[in-house]
Amino acid sequence: MGGSLLDLFENPRVNYQCLYNSLNLQDVLKKGLEGVVNKFADDTKLGGAVDSIEGGEALQRDLERLENWAITSHVRLNKGKCQILHLGRGNPGYTYRLGDETLETSHAERDLGVLVDSKLNMSQQCAQAARKANRILGCIKHSIASWSRGVNVPLYVALVRPRLEYCVQFWVPQYKKDIKLLESVQRRATKMVKGLEGKTYEERLKSLSLFSLEKRRLRGDLIVAYSFLTRGSEGACAGLLPLVTSDRTRGNGMKLQWGRFRLDIGKRFFTERVVGHWNRLPREAVTAPSLTEFKKHLDNTLSHML
Repeated sequence: MGGSLLDLFENPRVNYQCLYNSLNLQDVLKKGLEGVVNKFADDTKLGGAVDSIEGGEALQRDLERLENWAITSHVRLNKGKCQILHLGRGNPGYTYRLGDETLETSHAERDLGVLVDSKLNMSQQCAQAARKANRILGCIKHSIASWSRGVNVPLYVALVRPRLEYCVQFWVPQYKKDIKLLESVQRRATKMVKGLEGKTYEERLKSLSLFSLEKRRLRGDLIVAYSFLTRGSEGACAGLLPLVTSDRTRGNGMKLQWGRFRLDIGKRFFTERVVGHWNRLPREAVTAPSLTEFKKHLDNTLSHML
């Protein structure tokens, strides 16, 4: 279910009782709900696997618990902000109610700045990121008289590129048209640099000591994988990136196991797309004693990749 439950309070700035009630809501979220609750700051989402009537009924019971909590705590919910996002193929698309109101179904929902649709297609998010980055690039272009590499590269890196890479490990582009759309922003930025107008995109990147956005996404994936394998592979996430246990493994000595997916979309998940690239890294990279050393070896490897 998309939308923020803690944001549903009417007039939160003047209703100080909401602060107490929001703290009281923590007990409801921890103890009384059957579904999965995801929270970040004041953003709360409720969801669950709904592949049967029982699953739909469980989610409806959770909504009823939240409604009862609101009534008991004298909190008024702005139910118009609460949306249902049905995910997955063959989703039955059940209708849900919050109190006496039927919740509307959304085909796409913005979650912490990332636009997610019901088919987990990231094309809308790619278009949104490229549009925002191009706007900022246009403002910079019209604000600076001469684009020298000493001026434009720091501005591009600080103001434009972050728009193209915010949370990109989640919404990594799936289609060639989206990859080209994002890359076109950096192509435009590098072409603005004085003295590089007649060079190819690859020559401009080399001259400016930049990686393509596609290569930077790969770099980010591998850095996350290294951090996970060295520090975060315990607890509930254990086994997310399983290592090959055979002693006959050739290569870097820390090869990851390939997963099996029936649908192509599964092959684009982080835990799958990073496997082949990680397994091809040299031994000195995957066994680096620190993240800083790993990045040095990784950048050296990527600089020799086409």
